[in-house]
Amino acid sequence: MRAYDVVLFGATGFTGGLTAEYLARHAPADLRWALAGRSRGKLEAVRALLTEIDDRFGSLDLLVADSGDRDSLRAVAEATKVVITTVGPYLTHGEPLVAACAEAGTDYVDLTGEPEFVDRMYLAHDRRARETGARLVHACGFDSIPHDLGAWFTVQQLPEGVPLRVDGYVRAGGMPSGGTFLSALTIMSRLPAGARVARERAAAEPRPAGRFARAPLGRPHRVADPGWWAVPLPTIDAEVVRRSAAASERYGPDFTYRHFAAVKHLPILAGGVAGAGALFAAAQIPPARRALSRRLAPGTGPSAERRARSWFSVRFVGEGGGSRVVTEVSGGDPGYDETAKMLAESALCLATDDLPETAGQVTTATAMGGALVDRLTKAGIRFTTVVSGKAR
Repeated sequence: MRAYDVVLFGATGFTGGLTAEYLARHAPADLRWALAGRSRGKLEAVRALLTEIDDRFGSLDLLVADSGDRDSLRAVAEATKVVITTVGPYLTHGEPLVAACAEAGTDYVDLTGEPEFVDRMYLAHDRRARETGARLVHACGFDSIPHDLGAWFTVQQLPEGVPLRVDGYVRAGGMPSGGTFLSALTIMSRLPAGARVARERAAAEPRPAGRFARAPLGRPHRVADPGWWAVPLPTIDAEVVRRSAAASERYGPDFTYRHFAAVKHLPILAGGVAGAGALFAAAQIPPARRALSRRLAPGTGPSAERRARSWFSVRFVGEGGGSRVVTEVSGGDPGYDETAKMLAESALCLATDDLPETAGQVTTATAMGGALVDRLTKAGIRFTTVVSGKAR
């Protein structure tokens, strides 16, 4: 019997604080949870804010732990059923906690969008996690829950046992967090290393027998209805969807997923591509990278008013077996409020729901699937079917 159901590590950061507030407002009253971080003083300040929501949080336990202190992380992992971590960039700070959870048989959720980190964690810790029963679930925020569960939601409405293709189109209005921005710079500065680790994982990871799951990059194109310009979006999301498809026969014998950013006006798309190119170029130069990271420091974020004006929408077009379905996953501020919601609900799902038996590094669709869709729907994230009928 462990002392806690959930421990939130990184509660003193901006997104960590929003996650703590979400748990305080929405977690079951009997949930046994605690806050963890490296500064007891800062943890006490977060706890004081939570007592403004409910006086009972004045006695919420605080655990002092540091990403550089493996003994403290082992103590956290051994004390709880599920660990939430918002401490990134994960390539820099993440592995010791993953290792502690894999060893202790403790479920783990994070917000990473860093493909190299996820691949490294698979190579280093998937086998041990399978042995201990730990579920290591990365990318439990805007990367990659709307995309992974949106594709899962779409596939459930298509025929079984036939080749399927799903295209996802991402639209959003909001600001990235300081941590997300720093993670993006880190990814861009390490593309050769990331590609090498991806090849190592591909060589080591078992493939589904007699089935195929692909995530090709796709090409820029015009979507006549509803009138969007689409460009390939080379984020971690497509690989997460592909791994969910590889793990489940429900995605069919031959599954293809393509991932795009979509805008209504071509100049906006051209400007976005140019901006991404400039950011990529700057990320290759250490002084420029450091200067950019100072512009949007980790732990910072926009006001509640700014977040209230933010939004996201991901539309999925699925076809197979003569059927066509269009679905949509949508919600509010993707970078902060909805990300904190997705992360917290993922941890609650693992800690309290009746789920399929899984272990090792798994995706949200594989580990939680419909149970997490139900939770997020009740929490205000919309999963809707726009069109369902015969293929054109």
